[in-house]
Amino acid sequence: MPTYDLYADHPGDPHWEVPASGAARFGWEYDDGRERLLALYQKGKDKQWDGARRIDWDIEVDPYDPLGTPDEAMSVYGTRYWDKFGERERAELRRHYASWQFSQFLHGEQGAMICAARIVESVPDLDAKFYSATQVMDEARHAEIYGRFLHEKIGLLYPINDNLQALLGDTLRDSRWDMPYLGMQVLIEGLALAAFGMIRDTTNKPLPKQILAYVMQDEARHVAFGRMALRDYYRQLTDAELREREEFVIEGCYLMRDRLRGTEVLENFGIPKADAEALSEQSEFLALFRKLLFSRIVPCVKDIGLWGPRLQRAYADLGVFELGDSDLDLLMTQDEEIAERLDAERFAAEERERVAEVAQAVEAGADDS
Repeated sequence: MPTYDLYADHPGDPHWEVPASGAARFGWEYDDGRERLLALYQKGKDKQWDGARRIDWDIEVDPYDPLGTPDEAMSVYGTRYWDKFGERERAELRRHYASWQFSQFLHGEQGAMICAARIVESVPDLDAKFYSATQVMDEARHAEIYGRFLHEKIGLLYPINDNLQALLGDTLRDSRWDMPYLGMQVLIEGLALAAFGMIRDTTNKPLPKQILAYVMQDEARHVAFGRMALRDYYRQLTDAELREREEFVIEGCYLMRDRLRGTEVLENFGIPKADAEALSEQSEFLALFRKLLFSRIVPCVKDIGLWGPRLQRAYADLGVFELGDSDLDLLMTQDEEIAERLDAERFAAEERERVAEVAQAVEAGADDS
């Protein structure tokens, strides 16, 4: 079924054109490169996988409870609106919330694919071009997977959130070659990683757990790539140039915070926009969720050398300043280990099933004789 027939709200024009700016850069040195980046490039090649094969798409999913998320996670829970809903409306609300979340993941992955392609075009160093070329393939795979989950398992999509679209537009319109790194690798991917991780670690549904764990294994490399490239480059910038990047980060972080309201969902259930926004602000669960979503961004921003007074004040205002001391390397290592452990558990279970089947066949043969 065409995607347009599955949208909860009509997304408008089928294409969004963002005017490109900046130069395409070629480099003629093919034998030189940073050892760390080339090692990451090799890892990017070694870790390619097929989403149609690695993920068990035969697992059934209840579209009205696709993630097993507690009702308390919805900002409308416990309010007069919730009390008016019957069980059928509440089930539909769970479906819409999951669709809205995974739709934003899907649109973000398409944005990541385009930004990675822009990096291939504009970054001056060939080692960075090599690695970002592997990331283009990673992001294509992620968009394929999220799209398939939404089409086949939930049967509902939401258009791109206005704030996510605004940040993507700002990132792609900027002519400076480092801005796709900063906007996508640090802000959008960092926030998405935290959201993926929170769902991965709390869902009791095997299919979304597989999807998120395997996507996060790739994303751990992407964030490492952005940190390496920007840390090296930002050491060369003037204070004024660094402050410009910090202003971009501040604006982007506020956009990302506001992206997480999910008011579009509540409006589709007859709740006025002002009430929907107020419910989002008053929800203790969503307040904690928003804070934890910056757990990947803040330490990364600090690590690459953007930590001026105004940026620190913005993070204090957002209530996430203390996250700057988080161990980002540990989080990324855990993301990779969780995916490998999930694979090992799945293959061990499949092997046990095969052994049991063989034993049953042998037993049946003995009985027949």
